[in-house]
Amino acid sequence: MTDPEAVPLLSVRDLSVAFRQGGKESLAVDRISFDIARGETIALVGESGSGKSVSALSVMKLLPYPAASHPSGEILFKGQDLLKAPEADMRAVRGNDISIVFQEPMTSLNPLHTIGQQVAEVLILHRGLSQTAAQARAIDLLAKVGLPDPESRLDAYPHQLSGGQRQRVMIAMALANEPDLLIADEPTTALDVTVQAQILKLLKDLQREFGMAILFITHDLGVVRKFADRVCVMRHGQIVEQGPVREIFERPRETYTRDLMAAEPTPMVRPEKDGGALVMEADDLKVWFPIKRGLLRRTVGHIKAVDGITIAVKAGHTLGIVGESGSGKTTLGLALLRLISSEGPIVFMGQPIQGLGVKAMRPKRREMQVVFQDPYGSLSPRMSVSEIVAEGLGVHHPHISADEVDRRVTTALVDVGLDPETRHRYPHEFSGGQRQRVAIARAMVLEPSFIMLDEPTSALDRIVQAQIVDLLRDLQAKRNLTYLFISHDLKVVSALADDIIVMKDGRIVEQGPAERVFKHPEKDYTKALFAAAFDLETTAYGSPAP
Repeated sequence: MTDPEAVPLLSVRDLSVAFRQGGKESLAVDRISFDIARGETIALVGESGSGKSVSALSVMKLLPYPAASHPSGEILFKGQDLLKAPEADMRAVRGNDISIVFQEPMTSLNPLHTIGQQVAEVLILHRGLSQTAAQARAIDLLAKVGLPDPESRLDAYPHQLSGGQRQRVMIAMALANEPDLLIADEPTTALDVTVQAQILKLLKDLQREFGMAILFITHDLGVVRKFADRVCVMRHGQIVEQGPVREIFERPRETYTRDLMAAEPTPMVRPEKDGGALVMEADDLKVWFPIKRGLLRRTVGHIKAVDGITIAVKAGHTLGIVGESGSGKTTLGLALLRLISSEGPIVFMGQPIQGLGVKAMRPKRREMQVVFQDPYGSLSPRMSVSEIVAEGLGVHHPHISADEVDRRVTTALVDVGLDPETRHRYPHEFSGGQRQRVAIARAMVLEPSFIMLDEPTSALDRIVQAQIVDLLRDLQAKRNLTYLFISHDLKVVSALADDIIVMKDGRIVEQGPAERVFKHPEKDYTKALFAAAFDLETTAYGSPAP
């Protein structure tokens, strides 16, 4: 008799995935095979567009059928071929036996429902809990994944949480029913290094407790090395190499694998720049969100997202903003761009802009652009890439010809490493990394002087990440661009920033020239943050202080 423990929990055999459009069919995944045992963690790694997420979505039959098809292969879960399973059976499997954490939580969470409602719904539907019991369990789950003060967050909506906090909510929902297999598609992409470590430890603890298997999709090879048991390296829809993590990292056979591991944003130690004109200034800036409770929704307190920050950014410089998820990094950037309300003077290009109306701000919008953290939510699914990139030109340059618009769009796409022949496709036809490059092209096409970059490389694999960092450097040098660069990836920040501020709980903990702060951090919080990011390895500017 076959030992059930010896049979893989999930067995993927010769799986191919094809997409049909305009009468043509193209392979996104080409005859891949791998097994996952109970309690094992398998990582799928590779460039954006290599087929990692498509492979994972196939396991739960979540691809856009019938546009997607499987010309070959089988997916055996506990001996059942899921590709042949009827939809009724798949509904029983999804959420109970197999759960998934998607790459971008903002498109997965319902913007009209509170966090508490969404976590409780999973427990009510799949576990049959009462509303009261589900809410109590939801608080426990949110606390377990590190959401601060979870009870007060039950009534919050997704847009009121940071990207990292939304991702933690998604993880709580996925783990609610203690699945046999968890598919984690870039689950730590939006998380800072300290929370990333907490989440990975949490997943490991739950894995040991419940014998849960994990299919882990990521472009962060540092995470793979610490977290996975085995790794499959994908390229152009194929698995080019697979094996135990230690063997692949220490003795990679394929050239592509070696290139993938060697790719990293190269640190650049730049001489102190001459003092240029101030592009963006803020003094004692505050963004407080009211906490309302009770039947009459009275204000009982405030979330001090930004609490008295003073900064100045010079022309041609990059100011890096780092800190944990929820520290106020993105809120600060949005306030500076006048995209959310704030208190305190803001001066852009020598002109006060705090208090200006929509009409008065419009001419300044062309000069200040933003690349958002979420390329899924910021790109309209109803517009082609060409229309998305050209939209700003229609607003700010309404009189240029259609040929000139197309030329500028083409140039912008080439600049960010995209094939301009794909400009008439739609966002859903691109990988997460490719969509982020579209978002960067949309900002660059207007030739602004100031750009807020909110985690612009978080969705990118290491090879493309290094290319984007080089691109941003080149564009800054050619056009004297000024960047406000927000990121939890300190290696990327060290490769770009001239100056840096470290934020915690809406306040500046430490600030100064990037070289000094990275090499000689003064505050304990900064030292802990750097130690988590670089794992006590040499940083771009030397080893962090003990």
